[in-house]
Amino acid sequence: MQRLFHEFPPIYSSSSKVLILGSFPSVKSREISFYYGHKMNRFWKVLAELFKEKLPQNNSERRQMVIDHHLALWDVIESCEIVGSADSTIRNVKVNNIEQLIAEIPVRLIVCNGNTAYRLFQKYIKDVDVKILKLPSTSPANASWHLSDLVEKYKIILSYI
Repeated sequence: MQRLFHEFPPIYSSSSKVLILGSFPSVKSREISFYYGHKMNRFWKVLAELFKEKLPQNNSERRQMVIDHHLALWDVIESCEIVGSADSTIRNVKVNNIEQLIAEIPVRLIVCNGNTAYRLFQKYIKDVDVKILKLPSTSPANASWHLSDLVEKYKIILSYI
């Protein structure tokens, strides 16, 4: 098991109202240096459905979708030991400075994309006075959730932006 580092920055603007946190980038995300890079991850499909837009086709379009809809994206983990993309193998976590990011932007809601992000956030991030929600993971590993069910759960974001 080797120690890996989160190698791309958060995406946000001065008008970001909802911060969406994952745990740590998957192998595919690390390959393209962008969030939710696995073609089977439903994250970008969920956002496209929520905002009634076409599915973004590249990192530039994905970044623009995040900014246009007052979102911010980051991951809880700055560095860790992990095997492949399996959250269950994550060890020796060092977290990102999420408190600092929240101090810089007007976040009204933090959404944790899946159980691992939520558990790690609760364990390591203490000084945050913002509502926190755990939503189902959009990962292909969470195949029991259909796209329509994920979209329904993620609709809560709309009332905060």
